[in-house]
Amino acid sequence: MTKPDIAHLISQATARLSQAGIATPRVDAELLAAHVAHIDRGELQAAILSGRELIFDAEHFDALVSERSRRVPLQHLVGYAPFRSLMLAVGPGVFIPRPETEQVAQYAIDAVHGRLKPQDNSTRPQMLVDLCSGSGAIAFALVTEVPNSIVHGVEFSTHALAWAEHNQRLLAHEYPAVLENLTFHQDDATRALPELEGQVDVVVSNPPYIPPDQVPIEHEVREHDPEIALYGRGTDGLTVPRGVLNRAAKLLRPDGEFFMEHAETQAQAVRDMARSSGMWRHVTTLPDLSGRDRMLYAVRTKDKSGRVVT
Repeated sequence: MTKPDIAHLISQATARLSQAGIATPRVDAELLAAHVAHIDRGELQAAILSGRELIFDAEHFDALVSERSRRVPLQHLVGYAPFRSLMLAVGPGVFIPRPETEQVAQYAIDAVHGRLKPQDNSTRPQMLVDLCSGSGAIAFALVTEVPNSIVHGVEFSTHALAWAEHNQRLLAHEYPAVLENLTFHQDDATRALPELEGQVDVVVSNPPYIPPDQVPIEHEVREHDPEIALYGRGTDGLTVPRGVLNRAAKLLRPDGEFFMEHAETQAQAVRDMARSSGMWRHVTTLPDLSGRDRMLYAVRTKDKSGRVVT
């Protein structure tokens, strides 16, 4: 049997994907080929350059390229999405984690580390909450990158929660803390975890926030990401974020910190929403890696006695 010319097949696939309007046709073609060969993209490139033979199912590759040409998300086809140092299983029914959300997680992780002073001999675990968890991306980043933390993730969708719990089982082999210190809850993020009110150190969230009249242009997002993870309800898309903001205020202890992703165009409205509640100080907008205004940061207000102001 003739061995397939993988380099030629990738070139053909690149042309097909480009014609279909894929923004990164060569990258997608190589990632699909690497998936078929059961290796990573770097190893695939090295094998092609060196002439090393690979076990490769050309028909399977062609079928995947056809699916990608129909704008099925690459992550659904290969079965995973990268998030920081992790690889998360994703598929229909769950929001695909985005690179910009990695920065939301980074801010939250930095905040927790800022609390852990070298001279502090306290062994109290840091209590962290991820509202609107989806695949569990932020929650997994928190529990794997913040030692001595207890993390709770809240997700309303049973379909998305199934993916989060699946990822929890997969990651537990490499990160025991994922099973020991992380708990997922199926609940409405605007009222979840009443037993933790006033006890949480950091709350972080990437809630749905798209207004109903701003349907995403990208076919992959519009047709394949679940609507419940996209649209924030209300004419401005901020009904869910407003509920998350209010819930975070109840969950946080005095001086607890809150981080929430939003659309660039919503920065002023979200700041106004936080300030008008009277429950926050240091309300500001944080940039993503490209400098866009994409995150709210706020600190829970307390009175002179140290009590949380409600």
